[in-house]
Amino acid sequence: MKRIIETDDAPAAVGAYSQATSNDSLLFTAGQIPLTADGELLDDEPIAAQTEQALYNLDAVLDEAGASSEDVLKVTVYLDDIDDFDAMNETYADYFDDQPPARSAVEVAALPKGVGVEIEAVASLE
Repeated sequence: MKRIIETDDAPAAVGAYSQATSNDSLLFTAGQIPLTADGELLDDEPIAAQTEQALYNLDAVLDEAGASSEDVLKVTVYLDDIDDFDAMNETYADYFDDQPPARSAVEVAALPKGVGVEIEAVASLE
């Protein structure tokens, strides 16, 4: 059975998707961008600050589902410029400092609202 996860501590979905879904075993998050829950877009900030906000949003969604960063099994990071990888990775490494999950990081042609990074995750709820 699918369960929808929603929190006011992360940006609301702006389309036909949920912040996250779960089957009470696995949690799949939507991509989180550097947009605050209050609607402030951090698209002009350095990639480290954008990554920090995206991870903050991810953390809020995980928390609402009863999970934490320690439960994350896989992360996908989308960058609009792969040259930002090192700056993103430094911030990311602080967030996942112990037993980091599997990860893919890819460059894409563009991201929603012109941001530099989007991060999605799969977590275990067991």
